[in-house]
Amino acid sequence: MAPGWRLASALLALAASGAALARLPDGRLHGNMPRAPAVPPLSADDLVVTDASGAALPPLNTTYLFDQLIDHTNPKLGTFKQRFWTTWEFYEKGGPIVLFTPGEVNGAGYTGYLTNRTVNGQIAQQQKGATIVLEHRFYGNSTPFGNLEVSSLRFHTIQQAIDDLEYFANNVVLPMPGGDAVKPNTQAPWVLVGGSYSGALTSWAMVNKPNLFRAGYASSAVVEAILDYWGYFEPIRQFMPKNCSADVEAVIAHVDKVFTSGTKAEIDALKANWGMQDLTHLDDVAGSLRNNLWDWQSLSPDTGSEGQFFQFCDALEVKNGTVAPASGFGLEHALTAWGSYWNSTYLKDVCGKTDVVDCLGSYNSSQTYYSDTSLGNDGRSWEWIVCTQVGFLQDGPPQNHPAVVTRLVQPSYDERQCTYFFPEAFPKPTAPNVQFVNEAYKGWNVSIDRLFFANGQRDPWRESTVSADGATTRSTNEQPIAVGDGFHCSDLITENGSVDPTVLAVQQRSLTFMKTWLEGFKPSKPAKRSYSPRRKST
Repeated sequence: MAPGWRLASALLALAASGAALARLPDGRLHGNMPRAPAVPPLSADDLVVTDASGAALPPLNTTYLFDQLIDHTNPKLGTFKQRFWTTWEFYEKGGPIVLFTPGEVNGAGYTGYLTNRTVNGQIAQQQKGATIVLEHRFYGNSTPFGNLEVSSLRFHTIQQAIDDLEYFANNVVLPMPGGDAVKPNTQAPWVLVGGSYSGALTSWAMVNKPNLFRAGYASSAVVEAILDYWGYFEPIRQFMPKNCSADVEAVIAHVDKVFTSGTKAEIDALKANWGMQDLTHLDDVAGSLRNNLWDWQSLSPDTGSEGQFFQFCDALEVKNGTVAPASGFGLEHALTAWGSYWNSTYLKDVCGKTDVVDCLGSYNSSQTYYSDTSLGNDGRSWEWIVCTQVGFLQDGPPQNHPAVVTRLVQPSYDERQCTYFFPEAFPKPTAPNVQFVNEAYKGWNVSIDRLFFANGQRDPWRESTVSADGATTRSTNEQPIAVGDGFHCSDLITENGSVDPTVLAVQQRSLTFMKTWLEGFKPSKPAKRSYSPRRKST
């Protein structure tokens, strides 16, 4: 099994390829990254599109290549081939260019974002625009050096990604009529759209390049980099069934107490309850139970209570056909029921045929996943950003706060693993520089004209968005914040609006703002000087 921690492919993104769910060796799902969901796979018929006149256009999965700078501080270093996909199905001269990057994932599975199955396509259809999906540097095949070694990853930063967007917009020639005359501001309005990490990138780019994009749409945008991101589990605790949260809290409190001060016999019995008696480190045992909470991120308005998360709650809260009251059935039943569900169903789902120690243990630095620098290992690319810039370590809450996950796992647990992934860069555990990110790109303090934020109350990433419980970001007519009852990036997918009216309201509100903002666009005079490289920061 591949080791890891809060990384790897989002559950919803996996739907694009039909890939089976995978787990990491400490038990973490490939699904708790801040990533936009993929549109369900497009059929062969879906890939065939025509323009407004009925003329056939290239299939949506046609891959184009752009010569992107490796280092925007030193253009002499050369370029690499950055992949993109585009269509002008709805385009009419003067319409906007709607640009989207899926973020930390292979972009080939995101061609659905060219269509009106997404907000991107809805904007393009309403405003007669063209859509683009641009693969993020160091993901998929858009990797400058063909490997993910530390010497290559030093060019993998938030700022380089932002500069990619600028260089692409200013220099790309789109394969469509008039595709050489769509420069931002001087010839056409550009709209930047993103979800989750790429939603944050939308906000960060508009802060850093205030005159580049006419408008932005940031869904579930994790704008505030947070080291100890225990808040990930807060929306889950708040919105999961009350009986389930009551019993999970009781079990977790018991686990922490026994693992902290129990006898050897008590500890061994508790480990055996989940079939993890062979694990040496108690934080691995307790931390593995986070998997059942991470399943929440796979939910969307159309899955509702049918997801695996609710199968887990049913296992705890339905006994002999009777549903537990809001207070739950209590510790004794919940502990036994959780162990039974885990051993009969869930452990196999987590580990398959892999040994529990290799699957769930996180202290073996020799596992090949840590040293896999091959092209396409997108989890490693995201780990680099986690370890260097954003943190988002999904750990236990402070004392005296309700806990649905163990407090035995704290940031040091995850920082240790940075030394396994990147020993050349981190010979000893080092905290990522979240302060720099928040100061440079404003985080919760963002204030940019024509930037639309869309968030969901049930989103586990909500606490790093501008709709976090502690955020003071104000919603204005120039920077609206629309909140529905949805989950992670629910508003990006058109069909979610047909299931949840609050998501539909967010989508419709965004289209109203886009109409106003884009119809007010007037081309500016071209700048006298061409692109100049950004100076290397100190």
